[in-house]
Amino acid sequence: MFEKLWNDIVLFLNTNVWNVVLFFAVLVLGTITVKIIINISKRILKRSRIEGITQGFITAFIKIILYLILILCLLSIIGVQISGIITALSAAILAIGVALQNIIANVANGIVVISTKMFKKGDYITVDSASGCVININLLFTTISTSDNRRITLPNSMLINNEVVNNGTFDTRRVDFTFSVAYESDVETVKQIVIDVMNSNGKVRLDEKQPFCRLKTLGASSLDFFANCWCDNEDYWDVYYYVVENVYNEFKRNNISIPYNQLEIRERKDNVVMPVIQEKLPERVEKVRVKDEEIDIENASFSEIIKAGKEKHKKRKQKNN
Repeated sequence: MFEKLWNDIVLFLNTNVWNVVLFFAVLVLGTITVKIIINISKRILKRSRIEGITQGFITAFIKIILYLILILCLLSIIGVQISGIITALSAAILAIGVALQNIIANVANGIVVISTKMFKKGDYITVDSASGCVININLLFTTISTSDNRRITLPNSMLINNEVVNNGTFDTRRVDFTFSVAYESDVETVKQIVIDVMNSNGKVRLDEKQPFCRLKTLGASSLDFFANCWCDNEDYWDVYYYVVENVYNEFKRNNISIPYNQLEIRERKDNVVMPVIQEKLPERVEKVRVKDEEIDIENASFSEIIKAGKEKHKKRKQKNN
């Protein structure tokens, strides 16, 4: 048995010696060529501004394509019909694409997110109802950490299809406030209190824009003031809570009240006069309804049928006139 197998191998090598030589030559040269192309691609990508994650994905994709082409060339050299293989690969790729369409969409969206630099690690973002600090970005998901130490994983397709608010793009950030006071409050006093509180915090920046406060709305129950100041990005919440707490204390010290919702009720004292028709309802008068006499065609004579038809025609004519 082994002797027959050996003879078959020797016969194959003798009859296909040049194909064997070509096979190994293409294998060696093809492998070297693939590695050279991959190294050149890595160098080009490193010089570009593409993120490292995207560079790795592109490099892996190029490697798979090149090795697939090399394998098909080797199979063609040894006499294998590659048309059927290509058809099978196309069908397999199509089936995999349909089954993994959501994952493929996330990968494509991940490339967009990374290449466009929508945000980076450490940025504080808001997507739909989720807010947190970005701790990881990959081709499928973006992971954020919330202020209450929860970990939220967002599909990249969600980031593309929704509005993304990046609060960490710039070094500074504006802090906005709305304060409501009673109508009897002095406008200038309220404005000065709010500005003094913001100026008292050393984390509030005074080099960009000065703290601001103005009367914004004459509400149904209160005077609404809009105020803002600027601070470093990492100091946003410290400044916000400091200003809110101390403005409340300063309002109490200066007898400025924060009103509840108010509802104005008026009492009507005049006599209501309603128009009345003094006549009573009329008595019912029954409508006179004339019923057409029906003729029993089966039992009536011919003359009776002719007579009934003439009377019916006469009534219809009188009605039309």
